Amino acid sequence: MTIQANINQAVLLLRSGDVIGFPTETVYGLGADASNPIAVRRIFALKGRPVNHPLIVHVQNREEAESWAVFNQMAIEIADRYWPGPLTLILPKRKHVLDEVTGGLDTVGLRCPSHPKAQSLLKAFGSGIAAPSANRFGRISPTSAKHVSSEFGPDLFVLNGGPSKIGIESTIIDLCDDKPAVLRPGYVTNSEIERQWGPLGHSDRSAPGTLKAHYAPKTSLLLSQNPKEDCQTLEARGLKVAMMEARPVADYARDLYGELRRMDQSDVDILVVEMAENEGVGIAVNDRLKRAATGSPHELEEIDVSKDNA
Repeated sequence: MTIQANINQAVLLLRSGDVIGFPTETVYGLGADASNPIAVRRIFALKGRPVNHPLIVHVQNREEAESWAVFNQMAIEIADRYWPGPLTLILPKRKHVLDEVTGGLDTVGLRCPSHPKAQSLLKAFGSGIAAPSANRFGRISPTSAKHVSSEFGPDLFVLNGGPSKIGIESTIIDLCDDKPAVLRPGYVTNSEIERQWGPLGHSDRSAPGTLKAHYAPKTSLLLSQNPKEDCQTLEARGLKVAMMEARPVADYARDLYGELRRMDQSDVDILVVEMAENEGVGIAVNDRLKRAATGSPHELEEIDVSKDNA
């Protein structure tokens, strides 16, 4: 099937109220027509996602985004600077935006992805696509079409766009007040926003991917600053261990979820993962790792490797 035929099939399914998997530069999304309440509810049912947890509406450009939300001058400037790209803006919603999309909030999250197939899909569909990451709720996000199919099986249509280039979810910024407030760190860093638009504000607004436990493997996960030593300690106790060491932060972000999935499929008792350097994109990587560790099974939670390494 040609690329255009795949796009056409995806559009037909969306217009029929179905849910599809599609690529973005961050992670793969589980998308539905954002103006169809039944279709949006299917996303929640398929993921097992709480219905009060808001979704992001993916749009082709800022002009389309302004039909979904009220943009202030700062929002216009930030959108024009970073879109298409890995940045989600939280803004006051227009009246027509469904409560199913916003979780009942008076705000909506909007993003314009840069992935060429996502752009082609949005152009052909002609409207917003509501989409969280294409995985079961709380589990590891997908960065390939294969990951999506492994989560939901062969019956879900997935538009294959190859491996995600960035690999972690978009930065989310709340722009409803005078100062931008970062709700979820990502590839667009806090320091970059501050350099352009001044000190960051604070917001407690609900946003996707900000629950304490998220992105979790099925195997218990131990975060480490000394992964080799901690692996040796755990193996000495008779445990089977898989290890992931840190790497340059952009590479770490791109590889993170794929490596977690690979290790999670191995027959081990615990995953030992080294934290990233905590600056720039590394802040976002560590955010995902901390949430993943919080969401891990807790059979091994009493293990304290520090006693052995003292």
